[in-house]
Amino acid sequence: MIDACSQEAKPLLSLEEALEQINAAVQPVIGTEILALKDALGRILAQSIHSGIDIPHDRNAAMDGYALSSKDIGSDAFELELAGTSWAGRPFEGNLLPGQCIRIFTGAVLPEQADSVVMQERVKSDGQTVHFSAGTQAYQNIRAIGEDVSRGDCLLASPKKLTPTDLGLLASAGIDEIAVKRTLRIAFLSTGDELTALGQPLKPGQIYDSNRYILSGLLVDPCYHIADLGVIPDNKEKLQDSFRQAAEDYDVIITTGGASVGEADFIQETLASCGQVNFWKIAMKPGKPLAFGKIGNCYFFGLPGNPVAVVATFQQIVAPALKRLAGAPTTQALRLRATSTSTLKKAPGRQEFQRGILAQDNNGGFLVTSSGKQGSHMLSSISQANCYIVLPAACTGIQAGETVIVEPFSLFI
Repeated sequence: MIDACSQEAKPLLSLEEALEQINAAVQPVIGTEILALKDALGRILAQSIHSGIDIPHDRNAAMDGYALSSKDIGSDAFELELAGTSWAGRPFEGNLLPGQCIRIFTGAVLPEQADSVVMQERVKSDGQTVHFSAGTQAYQNIRAIGEDVSRGDCLLASPKKLTPTDLGLLASAGIDEIAVKRTLRIAFLSTGDELTALGQPLKPGQIYDSNRYILSGLLVDPCYHIADLGVIPDNKEKLQDSFRQAAEDYDVIITTGGASVGEADFIQETLASCGQVNFWKIAMKPGKPLAFGKIGNCYFFGLPGNPVAVVATFQQIVAPALKRLAGAPTTQALRLRATSTSTLKKAPGRQEFQRGILAQDNNGGFLVTSSGKQGSHMLSSISQANCYIVLPAACTGIQAGETVIVEPFSLFI
């Protein structure tokens, strides 16, 4: 497709084509490590795990009440002798005889002779005599052995990014350590003579480096080991040396800036000199000047310099690639239909990710409003936004009241 705004000599690669090329090029890293269960949150399971026990391990009560045999349940009101108590962790000892019941608490083991639990609210106790009302139901409020998981069942299949509830499931089966895929080693850096460190006064023509702070936040993930390599000036030799050294130590390099076509934009040229360029420039806004390639065994992503373009290209392109490299299962971003309350300007040629504020009306419908000016250097509009408004390449603008597609930001955080 031709970007009407850029006068490109040849069609730009679409976002879908770029993702297909990256998906075909990247392969999950090899290597596993054994972790204690308490340290495994957010990691990728390397091997499927099967249960060595039944869960529940014993028949137990689903609520506080009285356990009895269904043989003792009468058609009318009836009474039973209280024979003892079964506590969670301290089962009733002995046999439950005909005409007897026991007090039982949630999670406590049932005697072999009991097959019913009546909740305490439906029972009256008078010393050693327990009164049951007419209509008492048999076979209620009991958790059967293995009703959640049977011995040998697959608890979790690999690959699986472990959640808090996954850890709880494994703990319930007595599993205290697991094999996970090794962490992905990622280095990131900024390029540009104009970048100034925080705490230093700005000189004419300089700006503070915000991109490394953006990336350090976007890369927070237990599956990643990240390294901030700082700022590299616009110098070909220094860039080459930095890239080659980083490629020896890391699985992925992510840069920001220097990927455009200016005289001091050396990323694509430097990548070509010390590695290979799979593609450069895509039909996406913000984020056209994006380079993807490889230096030895290290994958390379050269993102634009404008901070909003950094966020958008990372979330739409880099994040899925990193998940694949880390061995995580692929997921599709959730997209919703919403009514735009704003008029949105757009030129045809590139797929756009405009920033919006998504809300829900009293009837459950979704409404989205532009978060403000859409310049790729304007962080304030993306800071105020909670979603992307996704506009197809052929779109020539949206009128207020029209339906648009949105992607909530929460899926990226």
